[in-house]
Amino acid sequence: MKILLTGATGYIGRRLLPVLLEDGHTVVCLVRDKDRLDVKKYKPEQVEVAEGNLSDPSSLKDLPKNIDAAYYLVHSMDAASGDFSEEEQKTAQNFVNFIDSTNVRQIIYLGGIVNKDKLSKHLASRKAVEEELRKSKVPVTALRAGIIVGSGSASFEIIRDLVEKLPLMIAPKWIETRCQPIAIRNVIQFLSGVLNKEDTYNEHYDIYGPDRLTYKQMLMQFAEVRKLKRRIITVPFFTPKLSSFWLYFITSTSYTLAKNLVDSMKVDVIPKENDLASRLNIELIPYKEAINMAFEKIEQNLVLSSWNDAGDNRIFAKGLSKHIEIPKFGVFTDNQIQEAKDPQKALNRMFAIGGRNGWYYANWLWRFRGFLDRLFGGVGLRRGRKNAAEVSPGDALDFWRVILSSREDKRLLLYAEMKLPGEAWLEFKMDKNNCMTQTATFRPLGLAGRLYWYSMLPFHHFIFKGMLSKIVE
Repeated sequence: MKILLTGATGYIGRRLLPVLLEDGHTVVCLVRDKDRLDVKKYKPEQVEVAEGNLSDPSSLKDLPKNIDAAYYLVHSMDAASGDFSEEEQKTAQNFVNFIDSTNVRQIIYLGGIVNKDKLSKHLASRKAVEEELRKSKVPVTALRAGIIVGSGSASFEIIRDLVEKLPLMIAPKWIETRCQPIAIRNVIQFLSGVLNKEDTYNEHYDIYGPDRLTYKQMLMQFAEVRKLKRRIITVPFFTPKLSSFWLYFITSTSYTLAKNLVDSMKVDVIPKENDLASRLNIELIPYKEAINMAFEKIEQNLVLSSWNDAGDNRIFAKGLSKHIEIPKFGVFTDNQIQEAKDPQKALNRMFAIGGRNGWYYANWLWRFRGFLDRLFGGVGLRRGRKNAAEVSPGDALDFWRVILSSREDKRLLLYAEMKLPGEAWLEFKMDKNNCMTQTATFRPLGLAGRLYWYSMLPFHHFIFKGMLSKIVE
């Protein structure tokens, strides 16, 4: 079958793609930016990358029409404006208009469990998108999931942050809300399993794991798996806004996402039982086992995707390639050059920078800068990196975004996503003489940008110099 995969650079899409290819399908990946999806490891005759934006119908006109099925995995809950529902409905309408002009026989949609009369804005939007998709002449198979547990998922990383950082948690009352978490492996099995199954056309199914838990139980069981002793005290005076700030400062999530998550966490997400798992021969994975599986992937550096892959819309709207050309005029720079005694080890350290590996020199200052960034609404350092040894274009790397990563060219280029009065790049590259150049470039915005650069000069000099020394030593 020839399949259209939207959201191919997102958390679910990156994991579904190799499964579809292993099953022998040909996949057309619809992405906003071709540079963000590396498909060189797949057979070229099996995968095609098409550039387009569902918010812009004109960008879809060149997509192939001879496709058999389409996955709709687009989600905008972390939109900078916070008003994602209108945008989601618009993209769904544009998708339907395009699909109705093709040979598609099935649309497969992953939404959220919506079994309550009163829904959060997030879940209401998920339901509205499903209703919009059903206006298509093409049959829709809708899968509705609650909490997804897997390496790199937003839920997993938030729970991990809370449990590993806080021996004692003072938690809001929504921590007693019930849900039925599902392992990411099961989600992918359901998504691939319903493909071309005519008995699932024009149907919807809640997908869920075998354990019904409160958020408090999820935290405590996570602690058990990690062999940590934790205590949780529930208090009634946490307002939704205070709860959002609590999640934002303690975990790696953005404030916008934290606010929408808190809104959803106030509602029980209990699925309606069905027999889809048995019909598809799917063995449901218990919550604790899903956690162990996630950590196996992390320890083996096999995390395929992260919720942070969605990135900053300001950057991806223009495309990564727009940021590869570093400006040369009207900028401030800090250049450091040192010879690498062991070039291969230096390159390995260069590509492993950030995340749990740290920044090699004056890490406490990097952490302080990350704290200040969080204080002013930025992403801080808590996003880390999904792979300890390798990075790819589009990956989050603490408060940077990877624009270019090439071992062949011995070059790594990062673009700043921290709060700044301007734009910043950090580049590492090694020449044929094994000399590594490290260049920090800052394009200031007005007087505030210039004052920022000059105020940071004393720190830049020894931080950047020390960092490169540690990389090449």
